[in-house]
Amino acid sequence: MGTYDIIVLDLDGTLTNSQKKITPKTKDALMKAQCAGKKVVLASGRPTGGVTGLADELKLDLYGSYILSFNGGHIINYADGSIIYDKTISPEWVAPVYKEALKAGLGILTYTDSEIIIGTPQDQYMELESRITKMPLRYVENFAEFVDFPVNKMILTGEPEAVLKGQELMREKFGDQLNIFRSEPFYLEMMPQYIDKAYSLGILLDALKTDRTHMICCGDGFNDRSMIQMAGLGVAMANAQEEVKEVADFITGSNDEDGVADVVYQFMLV
Repeated sequence: MGTYDIIVLDLDGTLTNSQKKITPKTKDALMKAQCAGKKVVLASGRPTGGVTGLADELKLDLYGSYILSFNGGHIINYADGSIIYDKTISPEWVAPVYKEALKAGLGILTYTDSEIIIGTPQDQYMELESRITKMPLRYVENFAEFVDFPVNKMILTGEPEAVLKGQELMREKFGDQLNIFRSEPFYLEMMPQYIDKAYSLGILLDALKTDRTHMICCGDGFNDRSMIQMAGLGVAMANAQEEVKEVADFITGSNDEDGVADVVYQFMLV
């Protein structure tokens, strides 16, 4: 077993419990790890604005740790705000994706720095995204005209069956230009090509002049699989999807059982 200097954490279902909070035990473990010189990376499908609250709580700015947002499309050093990586979707793809989303009966959203922009009537899944990220929703009449700027991602929302069907349709139409996958049964992510957490972590490791053998990655969802497979130690939460557990080196307690804290104490603070 190597020395693990970096711990990469998915947020929802991993770092935070069912109430979307970091428990005192988990927070204490991560603060001790950072005090010992370890780096914490918050790696999420959330927009950057939806990660900063948790980053502030863990004092990532003080310890020079990192945020990897938009599922890897954007990486910042939280100490000085410097951008290490930024990959966006060109505005030319917004209109065709919007058109197909409407035809498929799916909702559509994207982000500015401070708001979630929605181009279809508000649904429960958009409301959930707003609650999770603590960013307000803003409906715009013509999504394709309003979003005339590069975006890190778009999300299509809907009932799981419709989203699964939409995934096939979107991959057929845009699969050679965009990376298209479900992060939840009701969220279809439309990302820049070749972007996922593992790819972007490779860029971060290069910037830190280290390699994956020194990195632990913890997660629970479909979009965590690639980083768990890549890590020196890939950890699935007890509450993880079965497909995620299958590729993990280690299964820890659930997000309601301080599974992340157990990993820190067992593998980093030894």
